[in-house]
Amino acid sequence: MSLNIRDSKSCRFDVLALGEVMLRLDPGEGRVRTARSFKVWEGGGEYNVARGLRKCFGLRAAVCTAFVDNEVGHLVEDFIMQGGVCTDFIKWREDDGIGRNVRNGLNFTERGFGIRGAVGVPDRGNTAASQLKPGDFDWDDIFGKQGVRWFHTGGIFAALSETTAALTIEAVKAANKYGTIVSYDLNYRPSLWKSIGGQKKAREVNREIAKYVDVMIGNEEDFTASLGFEVEGMDENLTHIETDAFKAMIKTAVSEFSNFKVAATTLRKVITATVNDWSAICYHDGQFFESRQYPALEIMDRVGGGDSFASGLAFGFLAHNDAQKAVNYGAAHGALAMTTPGDTSMVTRKEVEKVMGGGSARVVR
Repeated sequence: MSLNIRDSKSCRFDVLALGEVMLRLDPGEGRVRTARSFKVWEGGGEYNVARGLRKCFGLRAAVCTAFVDNEVGHLVEDFIMQGGVCTDFIKWREDDGIGRNVRNGLNFTERGFGIRGAVGVPDRGNTAASQLKPGDFDWDDIFGKQGVRWFHTGGIFAALSETTAALTIEAVKAANKYGTIVSYDLNYRPSLWKSIGGQKKAREVNREIAKYVDVMIGNEEDFTASLGFEVEGMDENLTHIETDAFKAMIKTAVSEFSNFKVAATTLRKVITATVNDWSAICYHDGQFFESRQYPALEIMDRVGGGDSFASGLAFGFLAHNDAQKAVNYGAAHGALAMTTPGDTSMVTRKEVEKVMGGGSARVVR
């Protein structure tokens, strides 16, 4: 059974994301603590999905977020525009001159190498996006009059504050009202929840949001920490799970949340920071669909790989409404995205489809 996706002709946007977009500062091959220069670009778990659908797959994308009206805010806006994502729904907040009341989010991220894992140091307290609240966006206009086929948000944005959690619930309800497919990446981050109620609060918020989700995305830790579904067969470091164990957990989740039309995850075994076994699995209409395996995948920058999986998955449904193609697009896009630096995808649909078909890495001339 296919997803009931709104017709593209009746909608202004194929995809809309709700989330924070930060300025990423990257020390390249070095470390944050010893860096003397950084490369910068934009990144954010929810936004990365919309950006991938626009830049790689050519769909019409927009983002709902907020920035301080200063030079840093407009720098991030410029990155978003370069990615082709519509900026009509950005909320601009007055600069107080010092960042005492509101500021833009920063994310210092080092990639890791070999036995040294990647490290992220987010600096996002009191940001403009974290202060977004119910009523800030006219969902009846966005989902109703303008029209959106696919809405994506996630657990990172929902964890930023009490108001972003409430806004996320407001948004998914509105998307449901107008027949927009809702995808949600659980993206559990203990550091985001620890000062606002911890895992107990995470489960309370995410289980309420889950009632309105069509496509639920998350790894084994996400489903356990955010929704309370336990699974056997997972190693103690939460780095690997057997496929059969994950399938059992998904069946349990779908039996409780019958609104989940799709549940999907990447299956990653971390060998080193730069070598992972990689694949993906998707549940839809009572069946499991598995991608091809990418054993010993060499990684340049793993940050954003899961977001690129989510955007490829969404594309497979939006373009083909086919679960097998969706999980294949997702796994291939995520794999390729991790071969380049930065949160966002730098690959093309043609390259994704070449990898899906088993194409080699020979020089293209």
